[in-house]
Amino acid sequence: MSINSRAVAAAGAVVVVSAGLVGWGVATAAGEDKPVNRMVTVVAGSNTVHAEPTCWNDGKPLDGAAQQRCQARAAKLEKDGKLDSVEVTSGSRIGVGVDPSIADKGWFAFTDGGAQGQATLASARRTGTFSGLVPASTVLKSTGKTLVTVVEADTKNQEIYGVWYFTLKNKDA
Repeated sequence: MSINSRAVAAAGAVVVVSAGLVGWGVATAAGEDKPVNRMVTVVAGSNTVHAEPTCWNDGKPLDGAAQQRCQARAAKLEKDGKLDSVEVTSGSRIGVGVDPSIADKGWFAFTDGGAQGQATLASARRTGTFSGLVPASTVLKSTGKTLVTVVEADTKNQEIYGVWYFTLKNKDA
């Protein structure tokens, strides 16, 4: 049995068009004139969480003052337990996924846990849409909660455009 390349191409086109229509439909239902594309996903084992940016300036760079306000806002949200969160065990693997428009500009992700007090999930200025999976044991704090920070930063001028914060809730702690 051989695979017909025209049939494969046609099926691929249907998938692409369908994905575009779904995105347009969601945007239309939300009253937007174009799909929202600022989503970041954190994968922890079989659990996932999706979020829009905690800090965003309509596509303009965040200056130093805006970045400080962003960190303060995230700290308050974390303290109040209002950051998007996902449960994880130390035996899980963790990854981060971003929308292609974020990946085109550049991004990186890290936690406030790990052996040196900070662990990388996606190296600085990553250009792909997924970080790959790393063992949770290498990025978690020994306490119950670990903060994940994802940053959209231009690889050329080093300006920051968006920041996402998540909480990993360690079920083993």
